[in-house]
Amino acid sequence: MTAFAELSSPQVAELIAGPRTPVLLLPVGAVEPHGPHAPLATDHLISAGMCSRAAERLADDPDVRALVLPAFDYGVTNFGASFPGAVSIGPDTLRALVVEVCRSLAAQGLGRIVIVNNHFEPAHVTALRAATEEAGVAYLDLLRRTNVARLTDEFRSGSCHAGQYETSLVLADRPDLVDTATMRELPPVRVDMPAAMSAGRHDFVEMGMDRAYCGTPAGATAAEGASTFDTLTDMLVELIREVGRS
Repeated sequence: MTAFAELSSPQVAELIAGPRTPVLLLPVGAVEPHGPHAPLATDHLISAGMCSRAAERLADDPDVRALVLPAFDYGVTNFGASFPGAVSIGPDTLRALVVEVCRSLAAQGLGRIVIVNNHFEPAHVTALRAATEEAGVAYLDLLRRTNVARLTDEFRSGSCHAGQYETSLVLADRPDLVDTATMRELPPVRVDMPAAMSAGRHDFVEMGMDRAYCGTPAGATAAEGASTFDTLTDMLVELIREVGRS
């Protein structure tokens, strides 16, 4: 069992008193348009997929026990607001939710927590960084240069919203949610999202993403997604072990 909320209350008490150090994983995503081919839940699916894989990989670890908390599926998604389906919350709301959940767990002796996020809108990331610092928990920051360097060429390019990188990950986990016929017909769209954000563009349309994607979704494969999940899980397991030793 890797889902924290599937435990009973006595099982949580055993977890706290047990010989293995509990480390809780909080997947964070967003409800946001990901092109005409991928689901609104793409970011959440990637975070949850990483967490479940890491917890399963550590199932028999003698030192740590990783469990996955119920996810935060809503985030700051202003860039996608002009497209149907985008659901955004304010950065202060996100920060407060993360802080309060982490503090509630820490008060019970479950303060070793890792926030796992795959939605990279700047206000969303800033809120999570502030929340993790305030709550005193860990954050797997996939935008750190050392982590970026371990990921795919498309991710490193910055042109990777609902493109080959993200779509491959969804294909590896939930292929039923990808419209592959539409995916194969989509032309590449090159948008350097970090540069566009730095230039003051505040939504996908202003960036040139009039179908809410950039990158090369037609090149996505489940095999690439599985390989990328392996790399992402490696990163997460490394951080879990570090947090478990702290």
